[in-house]
Parts: sequence; C-alpha cells; structure tokens
Amino acid sequence: MSKKMMKMKTALVIINCTILGLGNCLGPLLTRLYFRNGGKRIWLSSFIQTAGCPLLLFPLLLSFLQRRRSRKEEEEGGKTPLVLIKTPLFIASILLGLLTGFDNYLYAYGLAYLPVSTASLIISSQLAFTALFAYFMVKQKFTPFTINAVVMITLGAGVLALHTEGDQLAKETHKDYIVGFLMTVAAALLYAFVLPLVELIYKKGRQEITYTLVLEIQMILCMVANVFCLVGMLADGDFKVMAREGRSFKGGGTFFYYVVLVLTAVTWQAFFLGAIGMIFCASSLVSGILISAMLPLTEVLAVLFFREKFQAEKGLSLFLALWGFLSYFYGQFKSEKKTTQTEAQETQLPQLPVTDSTASN
Repeated sequence: MSKKMMKMKTALVIINCTILGLGNCLGPLLTRLYFRNGGKRIWLSSFIQTAGCPLLLFPLLLSFLQRRRSRKEEEEGGKTPLVLIKTPLFIASILLGLLTGFDNYLYAYGLAYLPVSTASLIISSQLAFTALFAYFMVKQKFTPFTINAVVMITLGAGVLALHTEGDQLAKETHKDYIVGFLMTVAAALLYAFVLPLVELIYKKGRQEITYTLVLEIQMILCMVANVFCLVGMLADGDFKVMAREGRSFKGGGTFFYYVVLVLTAVTWQAFFLGAIGMIFCASSLVSGILISAMLPLTEVLAVLFFREKFQAEKGLSLFLALWGFLSYFYGQFKSEKKTTQTEAQETQLPQLPVTDSTASN
C-alpha cells in the first residue's frame, strides 16, 4: 500500500472514529431528552434516528463532481455514472434498511422507559453478540485479549440485571422498566447481527467497495428505514399530535422541540455513518468495540446532565467494561507491534556467503 493510500486510510479512520464518537455519546442523550421533556411518540423517535440521511447528499455530490473531473482529465468518453451501486448491493442495502428501522424502534422503545446510563450499559453487551456473529459470518479471528474483552464487557452488562428496583424513572412502573430493558437487549442483539452482516455484504457484494459506495449504501439503508418508521408513524397517528406535543414540550415549546429533533437526527446520522465507515476501514468487530468503548462517556454525561442514579452495580459494570476495552486495545497494540517487527525482518535482504575464489581454482 502506497504512502498516499495509507494517509487516506488513516484520515478516514480518524473521521469515522470522530463522528462515531459524537453520535454514540450525544444520540442517546438527545433521544432521552425528547422523552424526558414530554415527548411520547416512539415511532417518531425511531424515524428521527435515520432522518438525517439527506446530509449524505453533500459528500456524494462532491464525489460525483470529482469523478467527472477525473474522467475529463483522462479524456475518457461516455457519461460519468451518477451512482456506483449495482443491483446485488442495492438489494442488500434494502434488507439492511428494514433491519435498521426495526432496530431503531426497539431502541427508542427501550430508551423511553430506561435511564440513558442503564440503556448504554445494556447496549455495550452487543459486543459479545457482534463477536459471536462475526466469528460465524465473516470468520473473524480472535486473540486471548479479544476474548477477554468480550467476556468482561458482557459480564459488565449482565451485572445490571442484579438490580432493577432502584433504577426506575419517575412515573414508570416496574413492568415498563422490564419491557424497556428487554427491548433494549433485543436492540443490542439485532444491531450486533447487522454489523457483521454489513461486513459480509462488503465481501460478497461483487464489486469493489469504495468510501463513496459506503455512503451510497448508507443513503439507501436510511431511506428504507425511514419508510419503515413512517408507516409506523402513520399507523400510530404521530403526525396528528406532533403540533400539540411541540407546544407542551418542556424547556422552550415548539421551537425547542424541533431543535431537539433536528439535532437528534444529525447526531444519529453521524453514528450510523461512523459505524459502517469503521467496518469499511477495519472490521465489524472493531466497529462494535468502538461503540462499546465510548458508552462509558455517555453514562457519565447522563449522570451529569440528567442527574441519573449511579448505583454500585453501574459502577461495577463500568469497571468491567473499561477493563475489557483496555484489554482489547493492549492486545491490538501488541499485535501491530509484532506485525511491524515481522515485516521489518522480511524486508531485510539476507547476506550472501563470501566464497574464496582462489580456493575453487
């Protein structure tokens, strides 16, 4: 790989890690803010998670203009294709969109009845499922450090099941809490399946995967998820009550209501793009680990801004999660160091033995 390509890949990794981190931390907080300030429409909240997809039109337009300019400079005939995606990937993107739309509903339902800190810790359990699905679907290789990370993070999420009574939100029943807990677990399980499925689609897509193609897949995925959630909104009558819900929204009425919805859409779009972007740059397991690695910050922010309770069980869960993160990244550091040393040894030319020409005569 050339130095230019290495720099470009490094830049993509940094960009995707940044937007994934922003979306992963702020998305749950803004979604919870909607419910906390009087929002009650679960299908609307589901729709908002992928409603920011029009933002992808800007980088896609820039990519098209760049391709057209390159084509002119190379004096190639024919028109520059507007889109790169072909039929197999298009159909796969529709499937991903349907799964994502359903996952958005499960997650929104859970966050309507759970504190952000609790929901984040539950979502971190998706790493175990991601690792399992990645092993069977894309033949993901594991190291002792990776296995330790998966086990610790999974145990950390499981600790939450030991204490539920004192974690309920005001005005919520124990039944609501349990249903929200189970819906969030289901959301984690489903998205853990989606991540390696994206990686599998990249490998079996019958065309070269570029970052522009990743953006196109994300665009189609989000549009399908939006249609899925719009059907739910129509069936549930969300459009009829949005105006009234906006007027009674705490903190600033209608204007603040729509500001929260728009910011939520932008942050969740950053999350989804960062997630599939990291699959393109690395793997589904790395994407899952980064998602889980950033959740402790979300938990801390929820405690600071929403004054959520932080019981001993959450503290233990957070400790186990951090232990798992450190284990994984230490393993990655050792693996990359070993790989670098091996490549350096292979590039060294062996010295030829010196023979005595006079002796041969």
